[in-house]
Amino acid sequence: MPDPDAEARRAPRTVAAALCALQSLVLVGVVGFYGYELAVGEGSDPVRVVMSGLLILLGAAGLAVLARGWWGRERWPRTPTVVWNALLVPVGWSLVQAGRTALGAGVLFVALLTGGAAVAARVPDPDGLGDA
Repeated sequence: MPDPDAEARRAPRTVAAALCALQSLVLVGVVGFYGYELAVGEGSDPVRVVMSGLLILLGAAGLAVLARGWWGRERWPRTPTVVWNALLVPVGWSLVQAGRTALGAGVLFVALLTGGAAVAARVPDPDGLGDA
């Protein structure tokens, strides 16, 4: 029979994993949009578009690794998740101030929820005997 307390302790890790995976997928979508812009000739500088796409793809890969770490029993994903999402807060706020309220609010909401889940997540016991 599943232990409800163990599942409740695991919930923040699951939320952090799912939201890191979502952020990764969104970045992959942004890279796809950059590729589309490049294909139709909308990009002002093809080299800049390609390099930006590669950099964004690298960020997406990093977030995918974080999501995998959260789904596993890893101890390390907390700090990079908190740092990444702390960096997204001024991005979201800037979008709100620039009149992109819905997009900015979405970025802020996801950043605060993911960062909060990462902080609330319990660190797995290295001996595998339970959560610390």
